Amino acid sequence: GINAEYGGYPNLKTVRALIYKRGFGKVNGQRVSINDNSVIEQSLGKYGIVSVEDLIHENYTEGPHIKQANNFLRHFKLSCARGGLRKINNHLEEGGDFRN
Repeated sequence: GINAEYGGYPNLKTVRALIYKRGFGKVNGQRVSINDNSVIEQSLGKYGIVSVEDLIHENYTEGPHIKQANNFLRHFKLSCARGGLRKINNHLEEGGDFRN
């Protein structure tokens, strides 16, 4: 599924927000908007994924067709942490920003 680089694992609300706000699919190597469920149904319908909500559910629960769902999604471009990182070399318990 979607694993945050910093900050641990996202909740369902975060996954939904990321996919709706920044999610794009790949069809024949081209970037396509996933606002229209027909694009998802054409690409992932044979796996039972026919809508944006199905795509979100598959990613969040790491369902049986997670590989196909993730291959359909393009990479997210995320901005840096607001306020920056305090001390990346120290673990969170030591007052830093490094997490597992």
